[in-house]
Amino acid sequence: MNKVLLFAQLKENAGKSFIEINAAGKTVGELRAYLEKKASLGSLDGIMIAVNEEFAKDEKVIGEHDEIALIPPVSGG
Repeated sequence: MNKVLLFAQLKENAGKSFIEINAAGKTVGELRAYLEKKASLGSLDGIMIAVNEEFAKDEKVIGEHDEIALIPPVSGG
């Protein structure tokens, strides 16, 4: 199982700070598509995805116990 950490609006949409799914063997791009269809997070356009605390490209393959974070764009002023 993989822990997917949620922040800001994603956390509010899901009603929790993380979800657990089996993402091992999927690419980051496949995970993004899966989450958009199956999780109630809304669109993930513009969301950065980190695997084990490092930003990951869509081609990165997720390992069995990797920790994933969905990081929305930062705004402020």
